[in-house]
Amino acid sequence: MDAERIGESDWNELQQNLEATIPVYDKVNRFATLGQVSRWRRMVRERLPSSGRVLEIGCGPGSFAEDFEGEELVCLDPIPEMLRVAEGRVGPKRESRGESAVEFVEGTAEELPFEDSSFDAVCSLFSFRDWFDKRAGLAETLRVLKPGGVFVMVEPAKVNRLHGVMGWLWMRLWVSSYARLFYNSESNPWKWLTKTYASFGTTKDYVRMLEDTGFEQVSAKLVFPGMATIWQGRSPEAE
Repeated sequence: MDAERIGESDWNELQQNLEATIPVYDKVNRFATLGQVSRWRRMVRERLPSSGRVLEIGCGPGSFAEDFEGEELVCLDPIPEMLRVAEGRVGPKRESRGESAVEFVEGTAEELPFEDSSFDAVCSLFSFRDWFDKRAGLAETLRVLKPGGVFVMVEPAKVNRLHGVMGWLWMRLWVSSYARLFYNSESNPWKWLTKTYASFGTTKDYVRMLEDTGFEQVSAKLVFPGMATIWQGRSPEAE
């Protein structure tokens, strides 16, 4: 693994481990972020347009989608069980609010099964780190965005090498210890959180990657308490 790609065998093993996190996904995330994860999801929602068609890449078990109101929403994930759980969780909530049903699609960021310029916005919450090929996934994201469309993603922060070491220690000692309580085993799927974080690039690395891909108005913001970064960029306007 490196800042751009995950090897095929590692990626396949990662998917198996991600599926195994489903039963405790939200509990561990809340603990890992000191309860800040809900606020970070809200910050992403606030950066998305108030109307239009929105794609979430790597929806997981529906933690973000269930509270996403109003817009036409498409949820994509490469793991069928994630989609099954998300549909059972998100569908009833949106129906109770009188909103349209979510479309759940199995697929990867690198090969988005959608036509060009078909979304007003795309978001990714804590899944970009797990993309098989991040640069290829960003190119696909740009392809499916309408001119002027917005892309927003949030991931654990790594501002520089020192910050990265502190983040690694946080995940290795604090988060992994808590996860072991759920699984009662040294071998638990959350160990992959530490692995993918260790190979993840810095905030500036992905600002450059977004710009190199063709996104405009790219920005990145470290959010309190310094455990995550929100990136944002726009598809070029039509000439």
